[in-house]
Amino acid sequence: MATQVTANSTQATAKTGRASSFLRIAIALQTLTIFLQAVSAGLLLTVSYGETLHGIGARVMYGASMLYVLAAVLVWKPGGGPTRPIWHASGFLVLASIQVVLGIAHVPSVHLPLGVAMFGLSVLALSRTPRPGSVSRTS
Repeated sequence: MATQVTANSTQATAKTGRASSFLRIAIALQTLTIFLQAVSAGLLLTVSYGETLHGIGARVMYGASMLYVLAAVLVWKPGGGPTRPIWHASGFLVLASIQVVLGIAHVPSVHLPLGVAMFGLSVLALSRTPRPGSVSRTS
């Protein structure tokens, strides 16, 4: 009986570790795509294909935000982990939606500062996400 409980506990820990790794990868991908959006915004001002790159990048960044939500749910669901990452990921998805609307409406006075804030918040989220194998925080 004790061996079975230990085996189940080990399997649950392995699943949580994989989900936590997936969460870190999703946040890192989101952070990278937001940074690349800043680069493509600079290209938007200097080269003819900048608008195309920025438009494609916006779609990729939005997809990365959706992946972050999925990863946060996968961390929470199997082992009853914290719900805080889900709230953070959902907030990023809302911010990404606002960014898309502002970009389409050509409102750079809000679009640019919000992009900078999103990058900073994404770096913060990445730095606060526990690495696999480390002691995780609760709540």
